[in-house]
Amino acid sequence: VQLQASGGGLVQAGGSLRLSCTASGDIFSINTWGWYRQAPGKLRELVATITSGGTSSYADSVKGRFAISRDNAKNTVFLQMDSLKPEDTAVYYCNAFMGLGPFGRQDYWGKGTQVTVSS
Repeated sequence: VQLQASGGGLVQAGGSLRLSCTASGDIFSINTWGWYRQAPGKLRELVATITSGGTSSYADSVKGRFAISRDNAKNTVFLQMDSLKPEDTAVYYCNAFMGLGPFGRQDYWGKGTQVTVSS
């Protein structure tokens, strides 16, 4: 599975951005898609996920501001980010994983895309 993320950029606080992640390869075995982010000097953190069945979940810090969605026909996952704050500044990574039962999971990562929110 290969993931290609795009859509990052520079935006003022209160603005919006939409990230896209297009997948290719053996995507039919993917259980969950998600977005993570990593700010300078911090650990990578989960932002949002969406399952193959369409169930989404969000980090508390982005609830009500971000929305994750999928376009199955285009094999693309989106992250709509509204009301952006300077603390949302980070490199955002697209993720997909396949459950392996008792053996854990197989993760796939796209290259990060930089999101910078100015105050």
